[in-house]
Amino acid sequence: MRLLLTGASGFTGIHLAKAAREVGYTVIELAGDLCDKVSVVKQIAQNKPTHAIHLAGISQVTGKDELDYYKTNLLGSLNVLNGLAELDLVPQKVILASSANVYGNNPHSPIREIEPPSPISHYAMSKLAMEYLSKPFLDRLPIVIARPFNYTGVGHAEHFVIPKIIAHFSLRAKTIELGNTDVYREYNDVRDVCQMYLMLLQKGNPSETYNLATGREHSLKEVIAMLEKLSGHPMQVNVNPAFLRVNEIDRLCGDPSRLIGSIGEQQYRHLEETLEWMLQSQMMNN
Repeated sequence: MRLLLTGASGFTGIHLAKAAREVGYTVIELAGDLCDKVSVVKQIAQNKPTHAIHLAGISQVTGKDELDYYKTNLLGSLNVLNGLAELDLVPQKVILASSANVYGNNPHSPIREIEPPSPISHYAMSKLAMEYLSKPFLDRLPIVIARPFNYTGVGHAEHFVIPKIIAHFSLRAKTIELGNTDVYREYNDVRDVCQMYLMLLQKGNPSETYNLATGREHSLKEVIAMLEKLSGHPMQVNVNPAFLRVNEIDRLCGDPSRLIGSIGEQQYRHLEETLEWMLQSQMMNN
């Protein structure tokens, strides 16, 4: 089994490549600029993957250059799909990593896949556009859309909120500046999300969209309380107005029923275990 993995050097890609190799995949890492169509198509043709997971893209929600989202997340994805569609033997499964942010400020929680998308950021809009862009390929490629809800783990960049909080606790900082701490999110473990991807490679239904979700949500206040308990260190939280987002999503929690229907019930790590893993790793690197 030959797995084409875009974004293999990124946070999720590193963990996913490791997990895929452990279950027998030969991982083919797409190199270079995703927007270089000639290079992308050539690499795919040379490597003849049997499966593909397209992770690569800009993942930071609040980027400065709006066009970058569309160049990479949209046109880059088009190059990957064209390369896969031109293979003599098409892959057995192609997974496109979208985002739960496409749901926007949805009043329903947990959110089901049938809820209408309502993106409120260029990041989310570019991901939804990628989903629609894939539809003309459905007669040629067995495409599965994955919408992961928030997740974290060792190696997650510190401009994301959970790693930022972990870094402050590892240094036993007295205070931290955050935005709104009353928002609720799923904070799943990247290792569990990688297993979701691998299970969908085998059992996901083509043309279907899946929430990569557990249905478990926590506020940032709860996260901080857990870390105070794990570290034995109290920390004061100061709200910095500069970190408050105008279009902040209040709750983002997914209904995993469709995912369970395809891959079955799975055992996932509790948030405390993920936070302890991250905290211990960070303290070892200080």
